[in-house]
Amino acid sequence: MNKNNQMNWEALNRQVVQCRECPRLVSWREQVALQKRKAYMDWNYWGKPVPGFGDVDATILVLGLAPGAHGSNRTGRMFTGDSSGDFLFPALHKAGFASQPDSRFKDDGLILENIFITAVCRCVPPNNRPFKEEIMNCRIFLLEEMRLLDNLKGIIALGHIAFDSAIEILSGRHQIRFEKKPNFQHGKVYSFAESPLWLMPSYHPSRQNTQTGRLTTEMFDKIWREAREID
Repeated sequence: MNKNNQMNWEALNRQVVQCRECPRLVSWREQVALQKRKAYMDWNYWGKPVPGFGDVDATILVLGLAPGAHGSNRTGRMFTGDSSGDFLFPALHKAGFASQPDSRFKDDGLILENIFITAVCRCVPPNNRPFKEEIMNCRIFLLEEMRLLDNLKGIIALGHIAFDSAIEILSGRHQIRFEKKPNFQHGKVYSFAESPLWLMPSYHPSRQNTQTGRLTTEMFDKIWREAREID
């Protein structure tokens, strides 16, 4: 990464962390950081918006929903320290995208290769449900990340909201006009004549999906194997 690009990333991340655009989310993230979960009482919660992280030369963008209350909102890094990350990082490690199969805290030595992880919303929302206007307030950060990812070729959208956001961005940024909006279909790869980017939706690795069997380890591993093959 050249010096100018590094400065751009640093400037973007400062903007993310300093954002207070959504009063409901600011209030909730800070409340959660004070009313800690009993298991993490000795932690100094992050309690701020969470920047994306990973390989800034990546060809694949992994798009999640939002930080977890006692995961990213505690640790300050996407998918770090919660059950979704416990499902995600072993799969990334097996596929060769992550240097280790777990992600416990921000400076634990994890290195991502050819993957950049971010989310449509940078603050933890109550009940994991950001409002539409909150997602739109955050979109400026996602668009800038995509602009700075010079080698970007594809997006893996984790969950329906991430998939819908990706479709909206592709429609606006690359002026794709859909006769019929693509359906969310786990593992299906979408490509578009008007855009160089491909898009693959996956069920989100939340407990709601992994504990009910909607998303199995085998299903998730296949997502990352296919991403390797496409790349």
